[in-house]
Formats: sequence, C-alpha cells, structure tokens
Amino acid sequence: MSLLECKNLCVGYSSKTVCENLNFCVEKGDFVFIVGENGSGKSTLMKTILRFIKPLSGSIHYSSEWNEKGIGYLPQTSEIQKSFPATVWEIVLSGNQAALGWLPFYSKKAYQKAKYNLERLGMTSYAKKSFKELSGGQQQRVLLARALCAASSILVMDEPAKGFDSEITEKMHQILKELNSQGLTIITISHNKDAVEKYASKVIKLEKNPESKEATK
Repeated sequence: MSLLECKNLCVGYSSKTVCENLNFCVEKGDFVFIVGENGSGKSTLMKTILRFIKPLSGSIHYSSEWNEKGIGYLPQTSEIQKSFPATVWEIVLSGNQAALGWLPFYSKKAYQKAKYNLERLGMTSYAKKSFKELSGGQQQRVLLARALCAASSILVMDEPAKGFDSEITEKMHQILKELNSQGLTIITISHNKDAVEKYASKVIKLEKNPESKEATK
C-alpha cells in the first residue's frame, strides 16, 4: 500500500531548483533512507513531503493514512533544543499536543502513550531529570520518544544520529529497525553508508542538479 507517491517532482525555494524529476513511492512498512552529498536537496525534499514548503512542479499523492496529525517528525537537534529547560517527561508528553484539539489538558491516553514511549526507548528512569543534563545520545532518545507520541504509523527524521559516535549511532538505528519491524513506516535522511546497507528497505539517492532520480530497493 502506497502512503505517498511522487511523480516528476521538482523541489526548491522560489525560483531556485534544488532537485528535480524525482519519482518514487513510500509503501506502508518501508524503512526509507534519503541519501546524497551536502546541497543535493535532502532536507528540502523532506520539508516538501511534510508540506512545510510547496513543490515547484510535479505532484505528490498522499493516501488517506498519510495524515499530518499522525506523523512524528524528528528534525536535526539544535543547540537550543539541547539546553531546553524542561524535564524529560514534559518534553515527551508534549509530543501529544497535536491531538489535544479543543481540550485544555492532556488525556489519559496521552499520558499512557508518553509513558509507553519512554519505556520502549529505555528512558523511564530519566523522566524527572532535566533534559539539558542528559548526554547527546540520551537527548536524542527523548526527542525520538516525543516524535513517537505524535506518530500513529509514520516517522520522519532528519539525520537523527548526526554528530554521534559509531556506538550511539548503531544503537539508534537498532532502535529504529525494531520500531520498523513493529509496523512503523520510517523515512530518514542519513549519511551513514553502513546503516543504509544494513537497514534500508528503500533508498532515495539525490545528487546535485540531477536529471532524474528514482527510489531503489
């Protein structure tokens, strides 16, 4: 089942084309890696898929299951995020904000989801700790748990292991693979060739000023 399908997609900003002639689809249960050198348009493509920016031309068809409120998004970790003055629990729970609707408080279901995602990422014992006191790898686990609270079936990430050593990077990808095996569709940007070869079910390779690029399995 295709969650989204891109046909002759051209992405960029204003009149500046970053990459063009993109043709690929994302199936339910895929573990998709978007790869390419710096400046090839990886983040621009991801933002276009997420509807943060509009495509310059071409089309993206979304299935009924592709619902913005059911998508978890994990952007690159910034220095501001790293020093965010909140507890681990508060950050993870905030991943449920999109589901609040008109309600002023989190529901019992939201609390249960936050607790569950902390447990599945091994961060329950850190719930009361300040986020800024955690290590880089621990912080990324917390942000992933937050993204999972927003994700019903789809997780989109922009280089989730960027800046980490090989051990932390491998642990992160093992966690993602386990989540994928449980039915979560994952789309991620990565520069890690080993992870691509080991975990990807589909690869979207971008190059600077490409003539045409298609996803490969």
